[in-house]
Formats: sequence, C-alpha cells, structure tokens
Amino acid sequence: MQKKNAFLTLLLCYVLISIEGLAESSLLAAEKVTKQNIVHTMRKASEYYRDKLAVHGGYVYYYSLDLQQRWGEGKAGPNQIWVQPPGTPTVGLAYLRAWQATGDQFYLDAATDAALSLVYGQLKSGGWTNSIDFNPKSKLTADYRNGKGRGKNNSTLDDGITQSAIQLLIHVDKAHQFQHQKIHQAAMIALNALLEAQFPVGAFPQVWTGPVKKIPAKAANFPKYDWRTEGRIKNYWDYYTLNDGLAGYVSTVLIDAYEIYQDERYQQAVLKLGDFLIEAQLPDPQPAWAQQYNYEMQPIWARKFEPPAITGGESQDAIETLMKIYRFSGDKKYLKPIPKALSYLRKSQLPNGQLARYYALQTNRPLYMTRNGKKYSLTYDDSNLPRHYGWKIDSQLAELQREFNLVKSGKQKQASHLNRRKLMPQVKTILNTLDDQARWISISTGQRLVGQPKFPVNSRFISSEVFSQNLETLSAYLLTLKSD
Repeated sequence: MQKKNAFLTLLLCYVLISIEGLAESSLLAAEKVTKQNIVHTMRKASEYYRDKLAVHGGYVYYYSLDLQQRWGEGKAGPNQIWVQPPGTPTVGLAYLRAWQATGDQFYLDAATDAALSLVYGQLKSGGWTNSIDFNPKSKLTADYRNGKGRGKNNSTLDDGITQSAIQLLIHVDKAHQFQHQKIHQAAMIALNALLEAQFPVGAFPQVWTGPVKKIPAKAANFPKYDWRTEGRIKNYWDYYTLNDGLAGYVSTVLIDAYEIYQDERYQQAVLKLGDFLIEAQLPDPQPAWAQQYNYEMQPIWARKFEPPAITGGESQDAIETLMKIYRFSGDKKYLKPIPKALSYLRKSQLPNGQLARYYALQTNRPLYMTRNGKKYSLTYDDSNLPRHYGWKIDSQLAELQREFNLVKSGKQKQASHLNRRKLMPQVKTILNTLDDQARWISISTGQRLVGQPKFPVNSRFISSEVFSQNLETLSAYLLTLKSD
C-alpha cells in the first residue's frame, strides 16, 4: 500500500507539472535518478537563487515570482535581509551542505557571501537582531559593529536568530580553514558574547546588550503570589528563557563550536546549560518546564499573551536537548529528568492528541487567552482563540520516547543505505518539481507560515525554506553515495 501511495503521489505531481507547462521538469520525470541529474539540478536551482534573489549576499523568507516583492516578517526593504530562520543563515548552511556533497567551489562562495552579509550586520554586543539593513540611512538598521547602523544593540536568541548566524559563521570559518579573517573574527566575537550571556545557573536570556548579571543558582519552584495578576516584569527578556526552542538551538551551536575549535569553554557551557535544564524542571505535580523564569527560578509572564505556565513546546525541547547533552557528555544525570517529564506530558495531552501551549500552574488545566483589541484575558475555553498565535502544538512524545529508548540502549542510528532508500521518494519529487526557470514554486493553502505573510489561497511564491530543504535533501542523498 505504501509503494502504491508513493507511486500515486509521484504520478499526481507529474500530472500537475505537465498542466503547468514545466517542460524541463517533465523531461526529468521520465529520466532515471542519477548523480548527474541531482548535481545538475542543484547547481541550476542554486545559480538562480544566488544570482536572482541574493541582496548583498543575504536572503529573506519569500519572493514574488516577478521578484518585485520580498518578505521577512512583513515586507522587506530593498536593502534588507533576514537573519531569523529560514533567512540568510538557513540558505547559507544549505549552500555549505551542497559544497560538502559536491566539492563545487560555487557553493562555498555562495555560503561565504551569506556569512559576510551577517558579518556586516553583527551588533556591537556580538550577536544579531532579526534583520539587517544595508542602507545606513534606513530606520531599520541596528547598532552594527561596523558603525553603519544607528538602532538598538539588542542581541537576541529568540527564534534561533543569533544561534543560526553563529552556526553559519563557524562552519564557513572551518571550511576556509580559519583563514578568512573577517569571518573568523566575527565568529570569535559572537561566541565570546554568547558565553558572557550565560548566567551562572547555565541559563541564557532572550536578549542581551552585554555580559549578564552573576545571579546565584536556585532550583525551580512555583510562585507564592497570584501569578494570574502579579509578578509581571517589563524586561522579561533579561531573565532565564527557554522560549521558542532556545535551549535546543544554543546547545547545537555550542556543541558545533566545541567540535570545530576544541575550546573547553564551549564544552563547559553545554554542560552548564544541561544543569540549568535539570534545575528548571518544576516539581510535582508538573515535572516539566516553563517558557520564562525570574531569578528566583519561578515561571513568569513574558508578552501579555504569554502567561507563567508549564509549556508543552518548551518541555519537549528541553527533553530533546537533555538527550543531546547526554550523547555529548555521557553523563547519565542528564537523562534523569526525562521519564517523569514524559509521563506527565502524556497524561496532559488534549483529547485530539495535541499538547496545549500552556498549562495552568499546579492545577494543570489547559490555559488559553481571549482577545478584545489589545486586551488579552486568561480563559480555559478554547472556542475563540486569537489566530496570531499557536495555542496548541503537535505532540512529539512518541518520537521522544523512542529516542529516549535508543539513547538508553546505546543503539546507533540507521546505516546510510537505509537513509538513502528513505530519501529516494523525496529526491524524485524535488527533481521533478523544478520549473523551467530553475525555481521550486510554493502555492499558498492558507496555512500559517513563518513571518505570517497574508498570501491569498492559491497564490504562488518562492520560499527560502523550501529551497534550503530541497538543497539539503539532495546533498544528503549525495553524501550517502560517498559513504559507501
């Protein structure tokens, strides 16, 4: 049945492509998938993306087909690029992966251009904000290290912004054997700033402008006051943060940095982050994690629609990060919080199998908000939720449990030939959907997209996320051939 479904899916793709008149794609559909086809498709698509879409070496999220409009979080200016994924670092890392798979200098040059665009927009505080504007007179600039901006100096870890920028820089630095002075210097400044932004307890803030306060470590606990109405902190971004997968993003960057530079400081920072996750697990009856904590290690308000609560998404990210840190360190203490957390989260799933974003402290009732203009009010009723925010999230508990079982057993990942078979249907679809202008076209279905653009249903656009995913997949397939 699976093979039949896969065949029908590919057949449907072929029919749709033919209707659209994608002549070259139709020819590819009739050809056998070969290394030559894959390499040719990668190069054509990447030349289009680099030559037609790059601005100062960087990228935004979406492009109109006539290339007259560009979007990040909202419409992008003519000299503006996006740092927040899936912007410039995402595309740059895809180029770098293609270089590793093919050895083609074109891809390293494209990745280097992307890295240099990030160097331009690095803040004096060492990190990045969500976008970079190359027009010094623009109101959208920030306090860039090069002196060509006049905005704020807020380095942020929100949504993987600074993490993804560092990740691209350090991997391009390695590709150049640490000899590209501008990129190497920017990478070192960023990593030093990240280390200085880590609290003694191992946590990170959402935003920093310089080294953080040296606050004594404490174990997580429930607030003694009425959290519904009290304890609001205006500058919540200065406090301990797990929001939007911060722990997972930061741990990946620090582990990569340690493996690339062999600097013990990065190793210790990873372990400290793991120690924080152990301490940040709330006690029974809710042995999971919150989005944001004060220095007393109590869940706190963030934005006015983000209450102090146990959070389903951040808890899943904490579990995954703890397993990652265990694999990195071999220390079983990082696995100890996981069984209790998985059991609690399984019991907390909604009737449809999802998790609520928020669970009320101690009562564990799924917690939501209603909105009236700019005013938000707490509710347990999910019948009229604001649409700009995800109040329910997909459960990853089954996958996390499987991964936990593998980690405990010490089993290795699947062999490359098995991964190759798994990749083949995706590879065929990717090859067959490149149009005659070397573009992968996305069609809006009305779904919520990164950056929340308001594209009409059935409108067609170019997506940096789709381009990067396709290039990464084709590169991964080529790398499985190399591993034989």
